[in-house]
Amino acid sequence: MKSVIVLGGGGFIGGHLAKRLKDEGCHVRIADIKNHEFWNHEEICHEFIKCDLTDPKAVELVINEECDELYQLAADMGGAGYIFTGENDANVMHNSCLINLNVAKECVEKRVKKVFYSSSACMYPEYNQLDPDNPNCTESSAYPANPDSEYGWEKLFSERIFLAFSRNYKLNVRIARFHNIFGPQGTWTGGKEKAPAAMIRKVCEASEGDSIEVWGDGKQTRSFLHVAECVEAVLRLMSSNFEGPVNIGSEEMVTINELANIAINISGKSISIKNIEGEEFKKKYGFPCPTGVRGRNSHNQLFKEKVGWSVSQTLEQGMIDTFPWINKQVSNL
Repeated sequence: MKSVIVLGGGGFIGGHLAKRLKDEGCHVRIADIKNHEFWNHEEICHEFIKCDLTDPKAVELVINEECDELYQLAADMGGAGYIFTGENDANVMHNSCLINLNVAKECVEKRVKKVFYSSSACMYPEYNQLDPDNPNCTESSAYPANPDSEYGWEKLFSERIFLAFSRNYKLNVRIARFHNIFGPQGTWTGGKEKAPAAMIRKVCEASEGDSIEVWGDGKQTRSFLHVAECVEAVLRLMSSNFEGPVNIGSEEMVTINELANIAINISGKSISIKNIEGEEFKKKYGFPCPTGVRGRNSHNQLFKEKVGWSVSQTLEQGMIDTFPWINKQVSNL
């Protein structure tokens, strides 16, 4: 039985990844600072260790010498309402950097056979993402570096941590840059949710004839990938001989208003969109509108060439899959 460790398995993507690995017959150990909010631990792993991975002693306890594969998804992160306000920058950088420094060192000490690190598309330069119709997120465009958030800077630095440990200590690493992953069993309210979950929640909460609020002018563009596709891509990357970094995301780019309309159409309700930005937004929320870069879209040619796999699910299909789950959460409030 393959022995795997999923750090951050109490989170959204980590929980889905752990469950997939357990279902495939792996022995799965999860470590996270919190319990999984939506799954019982026995559904997704054999062992769940609740601990703070910023503590090197905790990481030493979690990572054992029998580990065949380690998946490092633990991070201090969230949606636009958490990342782009500026209020959480120090915690994001301090906590996530400490975790990755601890993990890389301990993986070398324990001779872990293979390590996956989840980076983010937020590390791409802001200057390549000013045009919502033509963003450039090819892997080679990462430098000169200029992410639009401290979260992005931390992700870029942590990529370099794992690459340095690969060069100097022969740590066998795989690095992927996630582009806006969404789906069931994920955060759907409270400020850390991603845009698809936020739009579905707002639509589920709205009554016929209401409007839902969309931050910004709604013309900013993104692509969104269902979590099942993300997990498949991660496992295929781990089975390949390619170190990365490489994008994992969808190339189906939409505006945020288009994303909102997909959620509205799935609901079958007659709902309009109210865009809120500028002074109106600041007066209501007390901070500038956190919309991030104007355009971002995954570029998947490198993944196709090196791993030989492509995303198959459309955004609408993923939203249809996610809608009933969030609707149930809203109904249970």
